[in-house]
This record gives sequence, structure tokens and C-alpha cells, in this order.
Amino acid sequence: MLRAVGLAACAVLVLSFVLFAVDEARSGTQAQREKLGSEQAVEPAPADEGAREQAHSGPRELIDDVNDVLVTPFAGLVDSDSNWVSRGVPLAIGLALYGFGLGLLLNYAAPGRR
Repeated sequence: MLRAVGLAACAVLVLSFVLFAVDEARSGTQAQREKLGSEQAVEPAPADEGAREQAHSGPRELIDDVNDVLVTPFAGLVDSDSNWVSRGVPLAIGLALYGFGLGLLLNYAAPGRR
């Protein structure tokens, strides 16, 4: 059960990052014309969260909200002007923690593995 939760968390993190990358690719030319605000921030401000909710569909916003919850504990570790860095580093930490770390813990705690 816990293994499934870890896999689901990793799937949400990766899916959210892929959707972020698609958004960045679509707005590439627009981003050159105007500076991209905090809309793609890991922890968006309440006003930016409202704009994000209007721009994204229901399932997409659910994925983004779950991603926000999963990466919030270590989102503050990154201080960068680059959206890619501020989204990529928490993704890497999240995958390490929820994927590798949780799997390692489960393998260690499994009976008969000692």
C-alpha cells in the first residue's frame, strides 16, 4: 500500500513537471516579450493561484495542487529566477524522497529481508 502511495506521488511529480514544460514551450515566445511572473512558482501566491486555476482545466489544477503539497517541504531550498530551476530541483528532491527513499525504507522494513 505504501509503495503504491510512493509511486503515485512520483507519478504526480513527473506529470506536473511535464505539464509545466509544455506550458513553458507554448509560452516561449510570449515569455521573451514579457517577463514571466510567479504563475509557475512552486508555491504560488493566492492571487497567482487564482489566475492559474482559471488558466488550467480541473484535472490539471488538481495535479498542480497535489504537486504543490508534495514539494512544499523543500520548495524553499531553491532561490532562483529560473522557473526551470525552481521547479526542477524540488522535482529531483521529491523523486529521491518519495521514490527512492520510500522504496528503500519499505525494503528495509519488509519481514524476512534482514
